[in-house]
Parts: sequence; structure tokens; C-alpha cells
Amino acid sequence: MNHNIDFIEQWIEPGSRVLDVGCGDGTLLASLRDQRKVLGYGLEIDPKSIGSCLEKGVNVIEHDLNKGLKNFADQSFDTVLMTHTLQALRYPHLVLDEILRIGGKGIVTFPNFGNWRTRAYLSLRGRMPVTKQLAYQWYDTPNIHFFTYADFEALCKERTINILHRQFLTHGFPDRLLKSVWPNLFTETAVYHLSR
Repeated sequence: MNHNIDFIEQWIEPGSRVLDVGCGDGTLLASLRDQRKVLGYGLEIDPKSIGSCLEKGVNVIEHDLNKGLKNFADQSFDTVLMTHTLQALRYPHLVLDEILRIGGKGIVTFPNFGNWRTRAYLSLRGRMPVTKQLAYQWYDTPNIHFFTYADFEALCKERTINILHRQFLTHGFPDRLLKSVWPNLFTETAVYHLSR
């Protein structure tokens, strides 16, 4: 993620238990360990990312989220993180339910496919967008669910998920000025703090 997400640290209690599902190279979890003194664990499927986690001293377990999170007991973590992973899962709604079962709170980030740049790229070029944020071709992208901020809000309402906080991240003009007025059109990355 190319955005400043320092505010996420403020959503997590110091010394709490954190699970980062799809933790990538472990950068966020290492920062939370160092800054908020959390007891953290990561789940990751990519061997190279797992190696990066281990180099950072991050506790990581190789795990495919598409197989679920049934090995974790209810409320075994205070917060479960999932950054830029939801859109790459086969059944994102079920994993979201699992996150809120095993954690008291969840923090989820995802690219907003409703952003005006994505819409313009598709409309003007007639091809699936390849941008800094969506850096894959249609045939090799890990993203299998293309959804927007509005779709996610509707899913939360449907599944009775409480939205505690939300942040809309973007770069450049006019997005920074207009994201609070039209978040579905001007948000690049959406960040949600959730609970049941």
C-alpha cells in the first residue's frame, strides 16, 4: 500500500493480541510490534513474503485464507488485520465473518474499483485498468472480486457488521479535495475498522 496508514496504529490498543491475515512482507505487523507493543502473528501464503517476515522477526504461519480460519478459537485476538487481501479471496464475505469471530475488532483495507481513474481507463481504452494501484494485467491479477466502497458498505449492512471508523485514501488533485464528498468516485483505497 502506498498510502500513509499510521492512523491504523491508533485503532489498536497497546499490548493487544493482533492477527494479520495476508500479512505480506510483515512491515505493518513489525511496526505495530515496535510502536504499540502488540503480540502479533501473521498468516501468509507467499514463500518470499514469509521469508521477509522472518527477516523482520515477525511470527508468521503459512496459511491459505481460502481454506478458512477454523483453527482459531472465538475471540482469540483483540484485532484481526487484513490489508489488500479481501478482493483476492474466493469467498470474501465468509472470511470477513471469520475475522470478526476470532477478533473483537477487524481492520480491512481494499482498493476501490469505483475510483474515477479506474472507470475512465476502462471507458476510454476499453481494457481492464493497469495503474500504480492495480499493477496487474487481467490474466495475472490476484484480484478476483472487483468491488467498490459502496458495495462494501452494503455488505456490512447485510451482514450486520458495525463500522467503527472509515478512512478514504487517495493521491493527487482533485481526489484529495473531493473524496469526502463523493467517496465512491474519488477514493483509491478504503480502510475500515469493524466490529459485530
